[in-house]
Amino acid sequence: MERRNVLRLLGSAAVISAFPPDALALFQQAHAQAAQSPGLKAFNPHQDATVIAISEAIIPATDTPGAKAAKVNEFIDLLMGEWYEPADSARFLDGLDDVDKRSRRLFSKDFVDCTVAQQEQLLRALDGEAMTFAKQQSAALLAKKPAPPANFFYTMKKLTLAGYYTSEIGFEKELGKSIIPPSHAGCAPLTAEVNQ
Repeated sequence: MERRNVLRLLGSAAVISAFPPDALALFQQAHAQAAQSPGLKAFNPHQDATVIAISEAIIPATDTPGAKAAKVNEFIDLLMGEWYEPADSARFLDGLDDVDKRSRRLFSKDFVDCTVAQQEQLLRALDGEAMTFAKQQSAALLAKKPAPPANFFYTMKKLTLAGYYTSEIGFEKELGKSIIPPSHAGCAPLTAEVNQ
């Protein structure tokens, strides 16, 4: 599967659990690539801090590590810098900058400088807009009409989920799956089950 098709799938209404195995493998490859080539590719340090704060609010650390520990920000930065088309990446960065504009309008400070309660208030408003977008996207798909322009927070949530659940932390610790199976016994003989 090509990157472009994986990104198209990610932008659709498809859920993460419905990703084909080759899409999962590509996202896991992106995590490895981000780890091997540190440094920001599309974000400036402030944008990176904002992505960390938003993604951690979406998937916070609980009894398992959250989005920050899974380095979801590095995953999203890599996709924006090397996978996405420049126009799509620019649209995402504009949306990210708009989060600070809204935050300054509401609270007179950037999103990362807000209290947790203030951040949650703003994210709830963004989430409401994202859900409206999702309904419009589904309606357009059913009516075979062009989809509405991408919504920043809808994209951010999808990228956070994809980045987290395809990371080693999300896949193994949260989902309890193994990225590399411990063994394979394809030709093992079956044994009779005794029900006594």
